[in-house]
Order: sequence, then structure tokens, then C-alpha cells
Amino acid sequence: MFANHNFKVSVLLAVVVMLQVGFPSPACAQRDLAFDSDWRFVRGDVQGADLPEFDDSAWRVLDLPHDWSIEDLPPRETNDAELDVVTGEWRFHRGDDANWKSADLDDSDWQTVMLPAAWDRHSDYTDDNVYGWYRRTIEVPEQMQGKQVTLLLGRIDDVDEVWVNGTRLGGTGSFPPNYQTAWDRERRYQVPTGVLRADGTNVIAVRVYDGSGEGGMYASGVESRRVGPFDPSESEGRDKTGYVVGGVGWYRKHFTIDTSVDRTVLRFDAVYMNSDVWINGHHLGNHPYGYTSFEYELTPYLHEPGVDNVIAVRVRNLGRNSRWYSGSGIVRHVWLTRTHKQYVPSGGLFVSTHDVQPDQATVELSVEIQNRAEQAEAAVVDMRLTDPLGQVVKATRQRVRLPAKDRQVLKQSLQVASPKLWSLDAPQLYRAEVSIEIDGETVDAVGTTFGIRSVEMNANDGLLVNGEPVLLKGGCIHHDNGPLGAAAIDRAEVRKVELLKANGYNAIRTSHAPPAPAMLAACDRLGMLVIDEAFDQWNEQKLDNDQDYHRHFKDWYARDIASMVRRDRNHPSVIMWSVGNEIPEQFRGEATQLALREAVLQHDRTRPVTQAICNDWGKVYQNWDQLSDIAFKHLDAAGYNYLPQVYERDHERVPDRVIYGAESYPKDALVYWDLVEQHPYVIGDFVWTAIDYLGESGLAHSVLSNEPNPFFMSWPWHNAWCGDLDLCGFKKPQSYYRDVLWRRSSIELAVHAPMPEGTHEVLSGWAWPNEYQKWNWAGYEQQPLQVAVYTRCSAVRLELNGQVIGEQQVAADAKLTAVFQVPYAPGTLKAIGLEDGKVIAETELVTAGEPVAVKLTADRATIKASRNDLAYVTVELVDADGNRVPDAQQMVEFSVEGVAELAAQANGAPNRPASFHAPVCETRAGRCLAILRPTGERGLAVLKATVEGLEPAEITIEIGESSADTQASR
Repeated sequence: MFANHNFKVSVLLAVVVMLQVGFPSPACAQRDLAFDSDWRFVRGDVQGADLPEFDDSAWRVLDLPHDWSIEDLPPRETNDAELDVVTGEWRFHRGDDANWKSADLDDSDWQTVMLPAAWDRHSDYTDDNVYGWYRRTIEVPEQMQGKQVTLLLGRIDDVDEVWVNGTRLGGTGSFPPNYQTAWDRERRYQVPTGVLRADGTNVIAVRVYDGSGEGGMYASGVESRRVGPFDPSESEGRDKTGYVVGGVGWYRKHFTIDTSVDRTVLRFDAVYMNSDVWINGHHLGNHPYGYTSFEYELTPYLHEPGVDNVIAVRVRNLGRNSRWYSGSGIVRHVWLTRTHKQYVPSGGLFVSTHDVQPDQATVELSVEIQNRAEQAEAAVVDMRLTDPLGQVVKATRQRVRLPAKDRQVLKQSLQVASPKLWSLDAPQLYRAEVSIEIDGETVDAVGTTFGIRSVEMNANDGLLVNGEPVLLKGGCIHHDNGPLGAAAIDRAEVRKVELLKANGYNAIRTSHAPPAPAMLAACDRLGMLVIDEAFDQWNEQKLDNDQDYHRHFKDWYARDIASMVRRDRNHPSVIMWSVGNEIPEQFRGEATQLALREAVLQHDRTRPVTQAICNDWGKVYQNWDQLSDIAFKHLDAAGYNYLPQVYERDHERVPDRVIYGAESYPKDALVYWDLVEQHPYVIGDFVWTAIDYLGESGLAHSVLSNEPNPFFMSWPWHNAWCGDLDLCGFKKPQSYYRDVLWRRSSIELAVHAPMPEGTHEVLSGWAWPNEYQKWNWAGYEQQPLQVAVYTRCSAVRLELNGQVIGEQQVAADAKLTAVFQVPYAPGTLKAIGLEDGKVIAETELVTAGEPVAVKLTADRATIKASRNDLAYVTVELVDADGNRVPDAQQMVEFSVEGVAELAAQANGAPNRPASFHAPVCETRAGRCLAILRPTGERGLAVLKATVEGLEPAEITIEIGESSADTQASR
């Protein structure tokens, strides 16, 4: 299969499996029911909550999807005191001696250093695999005396051990011989009662081991501050998960059934994580992974019609288990499926095609039918296809015998004449329906919308969709929905895809887990290609996340692969299955990769299998050829993370390999994209990332050359900040650059924030320069500001208030950028693109005046009366000419009247943590976002925004008729 890593297949695929009535029949009218409403929830572990008689009347009532980690934490009741002890003067000594921890040691001959700073810098100590010690004396402030004191030691590269007055407080990481780095973790050590002295003679001794890179105490401790959902002192994932708190939560739901059926199944789209489910006190099972769908049969344990049933769900998000914000709870939809003894199981309808031509496509429907009865049954299976206008284009009727207590697969090939093809620009959608009839009664009916399209990818022709070349303009995204957290409300998933489509993307990589069904449905409907990814780890943990999925992989990978593939294999948007990302054993896990490949192909042989491979951050370049051939051996398409420098040489060695950039740096976008445009074997590029996400705090940061430069930023940073779009969906500077890169715009303009004299900017790998699309720089009059003009024009002229500042040729090696130094003066800054001296494009930035009004703009004026819908309202502070004031930072207060509630608000800032749920938000760059969620009733909702000194603004959203929730995300 897929010999020589070439891939060609024509597929008729489902947009989304809507398990509902295929042919009208009272017997099937209630097959799949939305089961999201009226759950009871409590945060924390509760004894006896699994028992049906447990009293949950005091628990909060809510609707799913739900994420408790995004909700505000209660006020802290502790009397702890925190003391940063890093900043200031220390004594330092190279080497290692157990006696150096003693409080009485004379360290007067040790080197005096100022921290924070890596020892490579303060002592030119550049060796690897070495030890060093720090010592200092501290006083405990009077206001902290008598309290439980926590010492903040910031970040230490790589491993540490800490003593106070000769008493060991603890350590982070592991010293040799079982070395394990903890270079990116913040150190917080609680001092036992009685250890600290009131006379100011407290001696701190810190032992440090550095494996490689810069060693030492390189970042100050940051005092924690509980605000909104954030608490740096209680967050186990800390910067990786955005300083939110996981823990344990319980959900319970009471329900009755009105009629008895043969089979009732409870299905969860996803629960993060490690969930246990009970029905009427009976334990149904445990599901560890937080991103795959799973189900349990309730039938044997249900009470008779009219009698109360109780479902209890315990969710445990414990320890360090994720490298990004995961959320906590039942974060996606829940469904109740009711069938007869003869039924199509979840994911049991699979549609594929062959020989897609303009005049005809051959459609194959594969349908699994389960017969739970003790006897065989004679059945009639109807299948039909309808076109995008709802007209029947093909129908069959087949008599079959269903063996007793067995499952069988029926296949039917149908011919569709003159098919309307699904494509990125015209995502035409058909529908397939299957019904099962026994003794004249329809006992089950399922359906799926689908799209006909062909896909081909090989190293000679690249990627072809319906025979036309497509370059993947891709973005990696995590699963969260910004201020909504991990709650996969349908409209949030759809808006995410709409934003990416509107900003030029045609492909998404679901890094690093299967997405919500509603997102794939949106990709199908809007025309977006998808790499559907399964895992971020296999048998070995990532970093120091000792409680991540690796503990469950061996026992669960096949089931989780089956869940992903069977659920998503009917989506026309999905073009590849990815079995992993930057797996620790990527160069020695051939057997595991092969097992994963076979697990995928067991359920779908129409798509290539891929994986994202990295270079282990520079450790394997000398053996790259050998190791990469191992890593890519069982893959049909090769995902390269941050490795554009090896594309061409790898092609020379392995000319049939299909390559794409699975992750790339925003600031090097031109390097990656040029390779895509130049070489057919490089089929696309996926930037890290398309949209900001919570967690990996400050991954994309810029600092001045005289500041510490950690890998992640400390609190109060809480989101990664690497997205082209921010947490609210607003464009960031790199998005404007990408518009030029992808030829969506001819010219764009950005201004760098002023930098102190004698300093320069240092960027992390994922960072973009500290630029802004604004010309408001009060206080910097006549001071030179760096102005960048992005363009594919051959020359650029820059003007300020009609006066020419300068003209430059845009050199081939300048990354589509011309840079000017412009003395600041308010007014109009205009960039003009030239070809052969002729003006062909221009753009400008205008100095905005003071805010005089609040402007509210909704993404849609009318939404559905469904808890699955949302209205996104942009709030802007504007001047007298209607221009957004880009430096306005003011508090906005919200109130909502009518049939909606404030679901969340945010400003997109990466380092200004605040509540997402309180009815108040401070603007960033003169704007913020408010999200309204319908209560479920029809009517009007009025959002009012109030800013001190300005007239309040209002906007009315019409809440119209709701579509059935059974169709919302299936």
C-alpha cells in the first residue's frame, strides 16, 4: 500500500456522521439525542458521588460542553508568604562539595555574582556536565515572620537542590546518573516551621548541575497571584498549561426514559481526562485519553420507563500531563443513542469512491450491521445518495440475512453521474443514507453528508485535489477556543475555521490530538484540508510530564486510533492521518510506528499515514540521514518540524519522499514557503501556530539584549503568543506579513516599539519582532522609530505627512522587507510599492485621536436559540473619525439583557492575566472581545458596554429559531 510513498486515491467522504433518521420512521425518530443539558457539577473529589442516592441538590447546574479550568478560582484562604531570593548578590563556586550546604561554611573566597544570570555569562563557565554552587544570606521581612514562607528560586538550568540553614528544602530534576533536566520549571520551596531565623542570618545554599547549554540561576522568582482561573502556586502544569488548575471534578445527570428500547448507549465526544463513568451505581469503565470519543452501553442497568436514572462521571486531571492548555472536564458533547437489536454501530458507515471522473464517480458504501438478537433476522437494507440540492441520484434495496449475535459488513457500489466535486473553493456536499427494515419496520437509520473529490500526492506532481495542484497554506492549531477554554461549543469551532479561511489558510494540522467533530464539519462545509493527528507521545513521557498519556499508550493506542479514524474517516477535509508529533522514541520506535500504521489502515486505507519528526533540537544532525530514514520508513508523507535546511538534500537521497513542513517558525516563513513554491515534492507548510493558544506561556517572546532570555516566560505570561491571530482572533503583525507572502496583499506596514539606546531585540524561535500596526507613539516625538514595509514589490517609498522619508529596493535576501528609520511625528505614515518606478500598491497608518466612542460589531446579527451557538462582539474605542485608538487601554464593563448570557470576554494579551468570565475587560490595542451565548429561548439579547468618560454603547442580537441539537456536531 502506498508503494514508494506515492499516494493516489479518489474518495467519496462524509462531512460529518449525523446519526439521525435516514428515512422517516417513528421507530428511529429518537435514535440520537443531544445529552448536554442539565448536568450537575462540583469541583473537587467527593466520596459517594458515584452512588445514585447521593444528594447532589447543592451542585451547580450547567450545560455541556464544560471546562472548569477556565473558570474563576475562589479567593485564596492561605496565609502563606512568598519571597523572591534570586535577585541580588550571591557567592558562586564551580564544582561540587557536600560540605558547601553548611550554614557555617566560610564562603568569603567565593566569587561574587549578581543574579539572575546564567553562569556562562557571570563566570564564563561554559563546560557541559558540570556542577556549581550558589550561597547567600537573606532576611525575612517583618510582615512575613510567623507565616509559612515559600522561597521563590525562579528557573535553574538544569537540576538543583536547595538548603536553608543546613536543612534541605527539596530539589527539582534529577542529578546523574539518572539525569533528568528541569531547566524550564519554576522553583518554589516551602520552608519548614522553625528553620528560618528572625535575626537575618539565614543562609541559602543551592547546588546546580548543568547537562548542556547555559547553567545556573537564570530567571528570578515571580510572586504568584491568583486571578481569574490562574494560580501559579497551585498549577501543576505551570507555564506549560498556562498556570491554570486541574484537579478532580464530578458530573451527575438525572434522567428518565419514556419508552423501553433494546439498546441504549452513552457516547462522549471527549473528556479531559482519565474519566470514570457510572450508571445507577454500576461502574461502566475508565477512559484515560482526553481527546478521543468513547461510549458505554447503559441497557442492562437502566430503570424502567418513568423511574429516575443517574449518570455519574468523575474526571481526574492530575499531575503534569500536558505540554499545553488541556482544560478539564466534559469538554465536548455527550449523546444518548437508542436503537433496536439490529443497528449500525458508531462509525459503522464508511463511504469511499474510485475512478472519480468529470462524467462519473463510483461510490462504495460499507455498512456494518450488528444483530444482537438470539436468532438470525431477514432484513432489507436501503441505501440512497442525494446531491447538494437534495435530489436523489441513486438508490438501492438489498435483502440480507443477519446472523444471530454477530456483526457483518455490507458493501454496495453505486455510480454517480456528472458528480459535483468537493474542493477548497466549492465544497459541494452530497448525502448518503442507510436504513434497516425488518418485517416492514425500520429498526435503524443512519446518514452522512459527503463530498466527492480525488486526492493525489507524489514527489513528482505534488499534491493534486481533483487533478489541480494545491499548495498547503497550513496552520497548526491546538484544541482550545481562547477565552472559552477547551469547551468545544459548536460556533466556536466553526468561527475558528472561518477566521483561518478568511486569512488565507487552506489547511489545518490538529496538533497534537483529534479535534472536536464540529471543527471537522466546518472544514468540510467551508473547504479546508486537515491533517488529523493522534498523539504527542507514545511509550515515553514528554519532558517532565510524568503523568501524560505515555502511561496508557500500550494498552490504549489501538482503541484510540480506532476511535479517531472511525469517527473522522468520512470527512472530505481530512487528507492524512498523523500518528505522532516529535515522539521521544521517533528514531528508535520503528515497531511502534508500524503498529500504529497498521492500526490506522485497519479502519481506513484511503489516506496516507504521516508523522511529525523533529531533529531532537540539534542533537542528531551528524546522523540525520540514517536516523531520518528510520523515522520516515513506514510513512507515506514526511512531516518535518523546523528542518527546511534538509529538504533538498533529503530529496536527493530519497527522491520519492513527499515532504511538508509540519511545523515552522513564523519569522522564517519566506524560507519555508519558497521551498514549497520551488519544489513539487514539498507540498506545503504548517506554521506554529495559526492561532494563539493558552499554555506554553510566552513561547514566542522577544526580550532586550540586556534581559534574561528563558525558553518559556514566567508568570504573568499565560499564552504562547506565537499565533498569526491572537486569542480573540485579531490579526497580529505576522499575519499581515503572511498576507504579502501568500500574495493576498501587495504591501503592509509595521512599526517596531522603541528600544532603549544600546540594546537590541532578541527573539525566541517562534517570536515575531515587537511590531505594531499603529502610528500612535506619544512621548517619542522626533525620536527615530524602526518601520518595516512588507512587500513583493521591487521598491518601496515611505512618506510621512506627504514628505518622502526614503526609497529602497527590496533585496532578494531581505525577506520581503524594507526597513526605514523614521523620526516620529503624528499624522499619516504611507508606504508605496513601486515596479519600474510606477506606483502599484500603497498602505498607510494614521495617528488616531483620543477615544470619543465605543463601537460594537457582532460577527452575526442573528444567531440560533441554541446553547451551541455564540455571538462574538468586537469592542473598539474609536476617535472622532471612527478610527480605532490603538494605544487605548481602558476598562470596559459589560451587561447583558434578554435571552443570552456573557459566556466570556478577553483582550488577547499574553501577559495580562484576568478573569475570562467577569463582566469587565481591559482593552488591548484599543479593543477587546465579548462572547454571548443564548439561553436556549427565542428573542433578543442586548449587550451594553460602558467605558468611563464615554457614552455607553449597545448592540442587539436576534436569537432566532434553533436547529435540532442532534445535528449540531454529528
